[in-house]
Amino acid sequence: MNYEFNKDTTEEVQVEKKTKPVNEVLQKQKPTAAFISASWAALAIGMVSYCIGLWNAAMELNEKGYYFTVLLLGLFSAVSVQKSVRDRLEGIKVTEIYYGISWFTTIVSLILLIVGLRNADMLLSEKGFYGMAFTLSLFAAIAVQKNTRDKKYVEELA
Repeated sequence: MNYEFNKDTTEEVQVEKKTKPVNEVLQKQKPTAAFISASWAALAIGMVSYCIGLWNAAMELNEKGYYFTVLLLGLFSAVSVQKSVRDRLEGIKVTEIYYGISWFTTIVSLILLIVGLRNADMLLSEKGFYGMAFTLSLFAAIAVQKNTRDKKYVEELA
């Protein structure tokens, strides 16, 4: 029990704290199996679709390599941004240079994709397909990273 003083009469009044058990709070922070599955499915669908599109595309091998490398750069950068932003929120030190490079490479990957697609000799529908698959993959990579981190955090505290 905590005690609080009544300002008018200066007498002690018992105040009962209403707190939830720690496990109940942690369970609310833990991502659900459905969200974890949906995140992994979105990542797989985005990456596999993008790669199948590249495999079947009528373009030079070096151009396919360019788009594949842009995808890998984007995925790594997006996960890195999520991690560094989350670390900062939790009070874990992140150097300014790493934080800046994470954001820079994420933005560069998007710019490289846009410039590559703008200059590509493809139908507009193909360009849209690559753009959407890339965006889905980056978003899903962030969600998977967040879920993985949240799940591990809850398991360590429980």
